[in-house]
Amino acid sequence: MDGLPSTKDETYNYFWVADKEFHVGDSLVFEYDPLFNDVTQVSGALEYEFCDYSSAKAVYNTGHDVVTLTEPGYMYFISSNRQQCASGQRLVVHVVHDPSRPIPPPPPSKVLPLGNIYKVGNSKGWSVPEETDFYYKWAEQSHFDIGDKLLFEYGNEDNDVYEISGDLEFMSCDRISPISVHKTGHDLVTLTKPGVHYFISSKTGHCEAGLKLRVMVGPLTKPVTVPNVPAKQMELTLMDQYNRWLGTFRPQPHH
Repeated sequence: MDGLPSTKDETYNYFWVADKEFHVGDSLVFEYDPLFNDVTQVSGALEYEFCDYSSAKAVYNTGHDVVTLTEPGYMYFISSNRQQCASGQRLVVHVVHDPSRPIPPPPPSKVLPLGNIYKVGNSKGWSVPEETDFYYKWAEQSHFDIGDKLLFEYGNEDNDVYEISGDLEFMSCDRISPISVHKTGHDLVTLTKPGVHYFISSKTGHCEAGLKLRVMVGPLTKPVTVPNVPAKQMELTLMDQYNRWLGTFRPQPHH
């Protein structure tokens, strides 16, 4: 794809992480053209090795993704474009926990009003309903605002939550290009912007049977400042664009 070089031996990745120590609370910034690329977090070394994104832990595709390292251990990132992943566009980092460095509060750009938590489906949770309009009726009973949270609870062995981008994907249960993927069985999703938000299950037949949710989020009653990051209008060399996807390291300051 445009602006993304092949690095078949992945030597560049090793050099990039070699002189860095990653701690819980640090952040990686991935910058790239979202029309041609994304950042997919996968669960382990096997998925990383074979560029397998079928069971992704998270998918980022804004073009300016800030990923906070929230727990110690290995974290694996690939491009879901298999050709680019196989050519070396993937990253593994080892995160360590330093008790002397507490996890910082969210940056100002992430601060949202203190909202309500809504358990999706109430006592039923997130499961295939008896009536296909069950979750439509559930959503109609509440008013959602920016800062509110949706709690999806389900058995994570046979279910998941995909946030998708539009009404067409929602109506057709199109799970190919999700905005984000949640698979823990206890997913707390914050509503960060006004407008319609769409959620479905990716499991075969579940969405078609009514396991999908559409919520309308109203605008803020009080303005909250969320600074925009201006897009850089400049042509980048191939390696510059790869550097941007690979990430900017934001270490947490020592205290």
